[in-house]
Parts: sequence; C-alpha cells; structure tokens
Amino acid sequence: MAQQQLSEQEIQRRETLQKIREYGIDPYPAALYPVSHYSMGILENYTEGEEVCVAGRLMRRKVQGKASFGVIQDAKGKIQVYFNRDEICPGEDKNAYNEVFKRFLDLGDFIGVKGTVFKTQVGEISINVKEFQLLSKSLKPLPLPKTDAEGNVYDAFTDPEQRYRQRYVDLVVNPHVKEIFIKRTKLFNAMRSFFNDAGYMEVETPVLQAIPGGAAARPFITHHNALDIPLYMRIANELYLKRLIAGGFDGVYEFSKNFRNEGMDRTHNPEFTAMEIYVAYKDYNWMMDFTERLLEHCAIAVNGTTKAVFNGNEIDFKAPYKRVPMRDSILEFTGFDIHGKSEEELRQACKELGVEVDETMGKGKLIDEIFGEKCEGNYIQPTFITDYPKEMSPLCKEHRENPELTERFELMVCGKEIANAYSELNDPIDQRERFEDQVKLAERGDDEATQYIDYDFLRALEYGMPPTSGLGIGMDRLIMFLTDNPSIQEVLFFPQMRPEKQKGALELNENESAILKLLKEDPVILTTVKDTSGMSNKQWDKALKSLRTKELITVSKEGETLFISRKE
Repeated sequence: MAQQQLSEQEIQRRETLQKIREYGIDPYPAALYPVSHYSMGILENYTEGEEVCVAGRLMRRKVQGKASFGVIQDAKGKIQVYFNRDEICPGEDKNAYNEVFKRFLDLGDFIGVKGTVFKTQVGEISINVKEFQLLSKSLKPLPLPKTDAEGNVYDAFTDPEQRYRQRYVDLVVNPHVKEIFIKRTKLFNAMRSFFNDAGYMEVETPVLQAIPGGAAARPFITHHNALDIPLYMRIANELYLKRLIAGGFDGVYEFSKNFRNEGMDRTHNPEFTAMEIYVAYKDYNWMMDFTERLLEHCAIAVNGTTKAVFNGNEIDFKAPYKRVPMRDSILEFTGFDIHGKSEEELRQACKELGVEVDETMGKGKLIDEIFGEKCEGNYIQPTFITDYPKEMSPLCKEHRENPELTERFELMVCGKEIANAYSELNDPIDQRERFEDQVKLAERGDDEATQYIDYDFLRALEYGMPPTSGLGIGMDRLIMFLTDNPSIQEVLFFPQMRPEKQKGALELNENESAILKLLKEDPVILTTVKDTSGMSNKQWDKALKSLRTKELITVSKEGETLFISRKE
C-alpha cells in the first residue's frame, strides 16, 4: 500500500481532528441539519431580524478578539457571518467560541449556523450567529486564491490538469465554473421541453450492443461472461431509434452516452453525449426549420438571448440560417466542381489542392477531406451544408432530384459541425446495398467505413418504416459554443484523462538519509542521534522536520528526554 504523504497543514488538521473528538464533538455528524435558507435568497430578499439557518463551507475567517467575521459558501453563493462570543456563549462557559470556533475550525470546514439577518455599519448583509455546528471537518486545505491591494491574484487554482482531476476543488474555489454546468443543465431541460411540447417521447436504448451500428467509428469492446459473446459499447443509437419508428411511434428522442475508441483532443472525448430525434412523415427540409427553432429556443433558455460569443466571434442562433449545398461550398472556396467526378479525378484534385489523402479513401471520403480542409472553417454563423454525396451517407435517403446526392444536412457553427440530419433511408434493399458498399471500403482499409451489417435493422426495414427525418446534435460541443469554452474538458464534469501518476518512493536528501540510517524501530535518545550525525543545528532541524512531515519518523517524550525512532 502506498504511503500517504502529508503536508504540515494536513498533519495539523489531523491533530485538530483528534482534539475535536477528545472534546466530545463528532466531526462528521449523521443527523439532519435543518437548513432553511440559502445565501442568495437572503441577499436578494433582505429582511432585518429574520431568523435563518444556513450551511456551507467556511471560506474566510477574521478573528478579532471577542468578535469575528467569516464567509460561508453554500450551493447558491456566499454570505458574511458574524460571530460574537457573548451571543454564542451567553453563560459562563465561553468554550464554544474560544475553543471550538477559534481553535478547532479551519477554512474549508462545513459548518451550519443559526442566527438573525442584519446589516453591518458598512451596509453588508450578514448573519448574526447565535449558534453553530461543525458538520464536516476538512483535512486538506483548499487552494484559495489571494488578492493583494493592487488587485493581483496569487495562488489561483488554474492548472487545467489539476482542475479536471479535482473538479470537486475546482467547483469550490472557482465559482464561475459551476455556472457552466448550470447552463449545461438548462440546455438539456430546454431541449427536452421543446420536444415534449411537440408531442415526442423520450426513450432509452441499449448501451451494450451486439453490433456497433449507426455510425462509422472504432468501438470499445467488452465481453459478456454469461452469454460468452463480445459486446460493443454504443457508438450511436440511430438504428435502435429507427426500429421504434418502424414499431409505430411518430417521434422519439434520446440523450445518449456514446463511446468511441478514438483520439482525444480539445473537441473530442471518448465518452460524449449526443441527442438524436426521429420524426415520422417528415423530411430534411422540415428538419432544418425544426432545428432552427430548437436552437433559437435553447440559446434563449441558456443565455437569455439568441446571441453568444465563442472564441472572439459573436454568433447568433436566431432563425433562419443560411443553406448552402456542399457542391456549391466546395466550388466557392476551391474553384473545383465535384459534380460527376470519378474517384481518380477527386484524388487528383485533392493533390492539387494540397489535401492529404491515401489509397484507402473512396469518393465520399475524398470529398469529405476537401470540404473539411478548405470549406468548413469559413462558416462562423450557423449555416446548413446540404445535399451530401451518396458515398458519404450510407443511412440517408437518395436525393429526390439528383441520384448522386442524399437528402442530408450538417449544421456548421464557428467552423465546426454541431448537428447532422437526414431524410432517413427506409428502402431495405437500397440500405442493404449501401451497407455492403461500406464493408468493401472497410476491407480496403478505410477505418471510418462501417464493417458491420445490422441484419436485424434490415429486417425491421423490410417490415416497413414510414418516411422519417432524423437529427443528431453533439450536446457537449453545443454547450461549448453557448458558454465560450474552446475545450470540451471545460464542459464535462469529469473528462477522460490518463491515470494519475502514483508517487513512488519518497525522495530524501543526504541529511534525511543519514538520519534514517542511524535509526531503528526501537526509540533512541534524540540528542545522541543528533551528535552522531554531526549536523549543524539548522541542518538537523530542517531534516528532522521534513522526515516528520513525510511520516518516516516518530518523536516521543519520556519525562524530560526526547526519543526518536524509525516509523515502518
């Protein structure tokens, strides 16, 4: 078992914890604490003399003899609290203030206070504490930022890796971070209410699937012991939702956790949240109108306006959005017309345009590379890119006016795709042929082509699925745009990270090592070890303090004599 290394403050807090218990106080009480108010409500609805009971972390404390001020942070914000010794201890016994408050409490401790609301002489709304209770002792000091007289901030908890690993600390010391996740919840609630009001039903589909269908992506693979079969974590829920449309539902949607065993960067996490909705008897033109209204509604619900700022760009989600066919987009930004071109002509065009390609890529992939490299980044305001080549869309209905195209759109915002939608393919014979073409591409080495054919889904189509339009939205990416966060890690509570490196053997300097070599488990007289070491007083004190902090030695006292021993 790895040895826990404690800082000097952590050692002191553990010593205080023991004193609290010896004093007869339970530092982690189980009983309900009767919270009646939150800080925000008290500040917004000030009532002089109102009796309140609040609970939260003690974030600041300034002791001034018989009276002290502090700050409590609860789920809604912060409020000042005033501790007066004679108010808290009206009788002869002043220990609740002198001992418990002044000596036993530390910043970061959860406490509950009961008292009355008042305004200080400078007009700050505060709580005059009549009684308080320790609710949970904090054994690690919070990394609280400090601000000097000039307004400069020091010791801020800003390192991204620390913040993502210790989100619980990030949320406490960087309150603005909590607002991101409040807005995330508002987004989900707004979207859900929009769908529910339209009469569509929220459903759940399997996360563990026998065939990873509905997208072209590398899955995570696991094994079911009882069935003795491989299973795949969901890469998309599309094929299951369309089964439900075939089963008779007019509209179904799901917020699904999807998993893709691929690269990680500022816009991709292996576990992400997607929303997919399918509506019977609709097409992709209807879905564009629906998407515009949906996102306008969501932007207002999250930010109070249709406008948002992302990476220095002001974007407006107010409908309607510009609609550009993919062919026109590529022609505009490259001068090359993809219409009617063969695979070899497209490959040659990629080389001339400086777009990197390889021999595994078919027509659809080559067109996708051209668009991604030369066009995608030009669309800052919400823009629908429509009418994709058939090779790029194996689940999409053939365009009613051009058999080389499909009725598909992607919504681009700030150069990134946030939504993808089709007039869904419901011809089972055509669907089977498209799946088979995808398998051929996969066999050529195209790792973005699906190598699986879901025969049960084909069977569902053979029973009949009505004309349907489907839409998928990347929820993580959408909230990034609505909160001006360029990194997906900022909008996930617990983004995926490499395992934290475990601290190995304790590093000791020369003096610390020399002391340990002189020690055994049995206590020896401290002065004898010091004299034998030959160290100066300063060297000895520094090395001894470090060894105690690292919990490698024990110092004890018998009578007037100090003893030292090695701690195993």
